[in-house]
Amino acid sequence: MVTDPETTATKLGSGGGWRMELLTEPRPHNVTSHTHFELNGFQELGALRPLLFLPFSALLLGALAANGLLLYVVASRRSLHAPMYVLMAAMAGVDLSVPLLFVPHMLLSFLLDWRGVSLGGCLLQMHLVHFVGSLQCTLLVWMALDRYFAICTPLHYRRQMALPRSLRFVAPLALRNLALVSAFVVLAGRLTFCSGAIAHCFCEHMALVGVACGDTAANSLAGLLALLLIPVLDFVLILASYVLIFVSVLGSGASGSKALQTCVTHLLVMAVSLAVTLVALLSYRVRSRLPAAVLVFFSTMYLLVPSCFNPVIYGVRTAQIRRHIVKTLVGFRRRLNVTAT
Repeated sequence: MVTDPETTATKLGSGGGWRMELLTEPRPHNVTSHTHFELNGFQELGALRPLLFLPFSALLLGALAANGLLLYVVASRRSLHAPMYVLMAAMAGVDLSVPLLFVPHMLLSFLLDWRGVSLGGCLLQMHLVHFVGSLQCTLLVWMALDRYFAICTPLHYRRQMALPRSLRFVAPLALRNLALVSAFVVLAGRLTFCSGAIAHCFCEHMALVGVACGDTAANSLAGLLALLLIPVLDFVLILASYVLIFVSVLGSGASGSKALQTCVTHLLVMAVSLAVTLVALLSYRVRSRLPAAVLVFFSTMYLLVPSCFNPVIYGVRTAQIRRHIVKTLVGFRRRLNVTAT
């Protein structure tokens, strides 16, 4: 709340003069906080903005088709119900969910200029996008754990990766994600917002904080802690697991080298996730030097790229999944031909 000193006029006797006096109590000026926002991402493109509907709708359809196919193949083939393939299917489920949380609204904004969102809707979208997105890192940790037990302790693999036992490793990480994401969303909801124009295509945390009035140091700190304790910590855990795997493989000869080939798919997925994360984070650190549209593009691709490319990596690199995908697609084609005739 902003206050200014207030003055009052006092009559000076019968002479008709006036004297100005300063009141000791300042009069407050109410600051109205915006509760409705417009998502103005890529505003700089002007009349060309609606053309973004085409590439982003193609990315959405590609992500839905690829991840949906992977989920169907793993669910329908009993031979793929081993822990490693189930984790790939879980990652596909997360990769399928993330675009659905923000891309449809983006497409409506591009095509029909529907940009409005309430504060409650914005905070809900922010929570869902960041929490579901954080599960990508957690599943990568789970996959690294799976590869560690499969290669380093193969005799105990089934027991260690049984769902009740493995959840004891992963559930604390998921609860950590929920607590940290909830914390910075609640802090963001308590801010006073001076502007209703968010320079983004969805309710990203720092984009919303950027239109707030007053001190936002606590929000920046909460976002930094979430960054350090979710993706950074998870990548450290993944790195530690692979150091142990490499040490074990180096001492086991050719059989260990063959076992290590099963890790390549996971390493590629981790490399893609790490690369887009670093690009998005670095773009925020130098945002004063970047056009707003470039910053929005990088932070959007941070969520979309893994969703589009992870199922492709699984399908190309994993022989059993690749074989079943081919069989499924051939079966679909035959059924279409029969229906057409």
